[in-house]
Amino acid sequence: RLVIMHELSITQSVLDIVIEHAKRAGAQRIITINLVVGDLTGFVDDSIQFYFDMLSPDTLAAGAQLVIRRVPPRVRCRVCGQEFEPKDFDWTCPHCMAIGGDILSGQEFQVESIEVE
Repeated sequence: RLVIMHELSITQSVLDIVIEHAKRAGAQRIITINLVVGDLTGFVDDSIQFYFDMLSPDTLAAGAQLVIRRVPPRVRCRVCGQEFEPKDFDWTCPHCMAIGGDILSGQEFQVESIEVE
């Protein structure tokens, strides 16, 4: 599955980033990794966790807790400027019924913070 392979590479990237920052801080180990993941990314929390569990042993992140905060999509209508959260892939503006808009949130994927010891 293409998405899962993509999740493997992004999980490896997350590990590389947090390990680099932990080493710079002189940390002995990483306790918690806080991720922010937008719902529009298509990333599946369980797949990220699976690959994290597979990749993290024998690293500073071994045994670390992975905390994922989801961000729902938010859109601004291009016609009337109303902001709304599309539901069930329906991107119709609830105010003027125009379709689509500019994405304000939901595409995030970032390490928000790490806790180290």
